[in-house]
Amino acid sequence: MRRAIFPGSFDPLTLGHHDIIMRGITLFDELIIAIGKNAEKKYMFTLEERVTFIEKAFVNEPKIKVLTYEGLTVDFCKKVNAGFILRGLRNPADFEFEKAIAHTNRKLSEIETVFLLTSSGKSYISSSIVRDVIRNGGDYTGLVPDSVNVSK
Repeated sequence: MRRAIFPGSFDPLTLGHHDIIMRGITLFDELIIAIGKNAEKKYMFTLEERVTFIEKAFVNEPKIKVLTYEGLTVDFCKKVNAGFILRGLRNPADFEFEKAIAHTNRKLSEIETVFLLTSSGKSYISSSIVRDVIRNGGDYTGLVPDSVNVSK
């Protein structure tokens, strides 16, 4: 089985993430969306909210699982028997950053990193931009899947 993980904080899930995930499931038998937990990071959305956003967005995709993890991504890959890490690239800066991580992960393990370019119409979207729009009362709905709802 070709199992991959797509790691991230997903604070929140964006249409850019959604794009990579939907294209990624065509490459793998199973794709685990792996939400990393970092106690030092301040999140806008709770872990439970982020899990719910993702589960609702992919409720009809049997090849997708949503799990949370702490620690090194390569250790999580070994734990879930994933041979691949899927990453999305929006721009050259993403590539340089992700390349260093991929080389380090490859040094630590046999895990391969697969990069997909985000579709051009979504390459400007980032979770930090979405959070800024939400904080300032802007219309975030064109930047995230319908499952991301901040009204409480």
